[in-house]
Amino acid sequence: QVQLVESGGGLVQPGGSLRLSCAASGLTFGSYVMGWYRKAPGKERDLVAAISSGGNTNYAGSVKGRFTISRDNAKGTVYLQMNSLKPEDTAVYYCTAGSSFWAPTRYWGKGTLVTVSS
Repeated sequence: QVQLVESGGGLVQPGGSLRLSCAASGLTFGSYVMGWYRKAPGKERDLVAAISSGGNTNYAGSVKGRFTISRDNAKGTVYLQMNSLKPEDTAVYYCTAGSSFWAPTRYWGKGTLVTVSS
């Protein structure tokens, strides 16, 4: 059974930083593209960033230069470092795994809430 478990969400002030982690189990981690999606209130769920097994990355334009996705294949974990956070980054963030570099959506975690507010 595949499990993706996110952690690291919380409340942060504008301009602050957070690092999300996602621990994967039940799959051959190194064979999957890993991603982070987010869903803000009243908006659709959108891809934030993705990373291939070889380390190629793909970012949404709104987070490019502020967020960094990385993975540790030995630990089966993917990270999302979020810097210079803005109120519009407030959302539930979901860890995903799949075969598509542009939409890795085969498996989903339950999500972790990030709130950016003063």
